[in-house]
Amino acid sequence: MNEAILMSASADNIDFMIHGLLKLNVLGQEVWITTSHVCIAIVMMVLVIFAIVANRKLAKATEVPDTFQNLLELVVELLDGIVESNMGSHAKVFANYICTIFVFILFSNISGLFGLRPPTADYGTTFALGIITFVLIHVTKWKNQSFKTIWTDMCSPLPPWFPLWLPINLISEIAVPISLSLRLFANVLSGTVMMALVYGLLAKIAYAWPAVLHIYFDLFSGAIQTYVFCMLTMTYITQSYGDAE
Repeated sequence: MNEAILMSASADNIDFMIHGLLKLNVLGQEVWITTSHVCIAIVMMVLVIFAIVANRKLAKATEVPDTFQNLLELVVELLDGIVESNMGSHAKVFANYICTIFVFILFSNISGLFGLRPPTADYGTTFALGIITFVLIHVTKWKNQSFKTIWTDMCSPLPPWFPLWLPINLISEIAVPISLSLRLFANVLSGTVMMALVYGLLAKIAYAWPAVLHIYFDLFSGAIQTYVFCMLTMTYITQSYGDAE
């Protein structure tokens, strides 16, 4: 595997940049396979393998669960509880999506513990997640609210016949995926940069003690950012139901 993919491959080569690994020609355009693509593929492969093993295990679930089954049930119940407590009656509709992005973002954030460059340290990854959430928010809004209600809300706090605040409210709507994605991206990237500086500038004494920094930047901060992204997603989607809630 190319050393650029693994942040811990060599103290002399560690950096936090995205590197091109393979150049392809698609319809006359140059398309690069980068370290971000490879790291996303590795994370997805791990999650798919885990999902297959979990599915096989739950298909043969026993009344007296073993450790692995207990762990699976604990994780599922925990995620379902978080979604239900925040989305109420709408939890069943979005539970799968919220749980999926929660697991993907969490595994992506903590992949730095295993020497990978976290996929969420690439704005292309977090912006795609923000766009998916943005689409869900507005699809839900248009399905559950009338045009009159949406227009009135977009003109608020002034009357709907005087849409002076419409441009400002439109900007605030467009800012949702940008703020969601930038918050996650900036926090993960900052941790990636800090660890790259530690290994790059303190390579001769970077033994054992950087593990403490990894626990904070990759595990603790990664879990917090995952939770924040999912909480904001659930809040925005729930609000999009309006009075139909």
